[in-house]
Amino acid sequence: MTSRAALGPALALAAAIGCAPVNPQPDYQRAAEQARRATGAERMFDPARLEEAARYIEQRLSAGLTAEDAAQIALLNNAELQAALYEIGAARADLTQAGLLSNPALGVALRLPAAGGLANLDFDLAQNIADLWQIPARKRAAERILDQTILTVARQAAETAARARTAYYDAAGADRRLGIAHENLALGRTVLELTEFRRQAGAGAELDVNLARGVVLEAELAVKQAQLTAGSARRSLAAILGLAIDAEELKLTEALPEPPGRLFDAEALIEIAWAERLDAAALRAAVQAADEQLALEIRRVFPNVALGLAFEREARPRGDGRDVLADTARASIAAGRPAAPEIEPRAARDVDTGFILGPLLSLELPLFDQNQAQIAKARFALEQRSRRLEGLERSIRQEVREAVAQARTAWDVARFYRDEVAPQASRSLELSRESYRAGQSSFLSVLDAERTYLAARERYAEALQRAAAAVPLVERTIGLTFEGLLDALRRRSAEPTPTPSQTEAERRPARRE
Repeated sequence: MTSRAALGPALALAAAIGCAPVNPQPDYQRAAEQARRATGAERMFDPARLEEAARYIEQRLSAGLTAEDAAQIALLNNAELQAALYEIGAARADLTQAGLLSNPALGVALRLPAAGGLANLDFDLAQNIADLWQIPARKRAAERILDQTILTVARQAAETAARARTAYYDAAGADRRLGIAHENLALGRTVLELTEFRRQAGAGAELDVNLARGVVLEAELAVKQAQLTAGSARRSLAAILGLAIDAEELKLTEALPEPPGRLFDAEALIEIAWAERLDAAALRAAVQAADEQLALEIRRVFPNVALGLAFEREARPRGDGRDVLADTARASIAAGRPAAPEIEPRAARDVDTGFILGPLLSLELPLFDQNQAQIAKARFALEQRSRRLEGLERSIRQEVREAVAQARTAWDVARFYRDEVAPQASRSLELSRESYRAGQSSFLSVLDAERTYLAARERYAEALQRAAAAVPLVERTIGLTFEGLLDALRRRSAEPTPTPSQTEAERRPARRE
C-alpha cells in the first residue's frame, strides 16, 4: 500500500516535467523591442493581438499616412514579416525540447515452459542518464539559436520598415512630380495663349504658336507618364504594407522632407553599425550556437548510458517442480509397504520464490563510432560562421561608406537644385517672357527658358525624393533610427576611444578548442 501511495506523486512529477509548455510570447516581445530600437516604431505583429492591430491599421488609413505610419503598418501587416515571426515560436519549441529528459525504456519478456507451469518473466526499466551531461549543452545551443532567430527576425523587421519608408517617399515623390507635371501643363498652356494673343495682334508668327503647342503636347504626355508612375509607386507601397485595397485610395499626408543639415563622417559610423546592426548580432549568436553545438557533440561520445532496475521471475514447471512418483517410491520402501508420500507444507515449498531483482546498467561502447564525424562537422560549422562574421564586418564597412556617400550626394544635389538651379531657371523664364512681350527677343528664347525651367522643377523633385530615401537607407545600414544615431554619436564622443587591440578582441568570437 505504501509503494502505491509513493508511486502516484512520482508519476505526477514525471508528467509535469514531460508537459513543459511552449510559450513564445516573451520572445515575441524581445523581437519587438529590438525592432523598436532599430526602427523607432512602437508596434509589431503579435499573433495574440490581431484585432488590435486591425483596428490600428484602419484608423491610420482613414486618417492619412505619414512615412512613420507606413513603417508601422508594415511591421504589423507585412505577410513575409508575419511568417518570419513564427520562426521564433519554432526556436522556442526547440529550446523546450532541448531541456527535456529522454523517455525511460521499458522491456518485458515472457517465456513459457515447454512442460507447462509458471512462465519466466523478465522486466527491465531504464533511463538514459547521458541526458544529465548533455541537456545543459543542448539548452545552451538552443538558447543561442533562439537569440539568433530573434535578432534575425528583428533585422528583417528593420529592413521592412526601411523599405516601407522608402516606398512612401517614392510614392510621395511620384505624387509631387505628378503635381509638377500638371503645373507644367498649365504653364505651357499659358505660354500658348500668349503666343496666340501676339499672333492675333500681328506681333507674333504662326511658328511661335506651333512651337508653344508642341510644348503643351509634351506636357500632356508628361502628365500621363507621371500618372502611371504615381500609380505604380502607390501599388508598390500598398504591397509592402500588406494592403489589399486600391492603392489610389491611400492618402499620403506627409510631404517630402528637406535634406537634413548635418552630414556624417563614415568612419565614425562604422563602429556604431558593427555594434548596432542586428544581422551582426544574429551572426555572433550563430557563432556562439555553433560553439555550444561543438561542446554537445563532444559530450555525445557516450550517447546512451542507461541506468535502471531489472526484475526476473524464474519459470516453474507444473506441480511446483515436485516428482510425486519418486516421493511415493521412497515412502513405500521406507515403510515396507505401499505408502503415500509425505505432504509438504506450502510455506516450505515457497521459501525459494524464484524472484531476481537488481540494478541495470546499459552502456553503448564507442568502439567503432566515437562521434568523430559529428564533432568534425560541428568544428567546420563553427569555422564557417566565424568566417562569415569576419566577412560581414568587412561588408558593413563598405556598406556604411556607400550609404553615407549616397546620402551626402543626394542631399547636396537636392540643396543645389533648391538654392541654385531652380531659382536661376525661374528668373530666366520670367526675363525671357518679359523680353518676348516687349518684342525684344524671339519666342525661341522663351521656349528654351521654359524647357529649362520645367526640367529644373522635375529634377529638383527627383533629387528631393532621393534625398528623402537616403535617410532610411542610412538607418538600415547603421541599424538605428536617425535620432538614435545622433544619440549614439553624442555618447561616443563622450566615451574614451578603445585601443585597436581591445576593439579586435571584442570582435572576435570565443572559439572552443
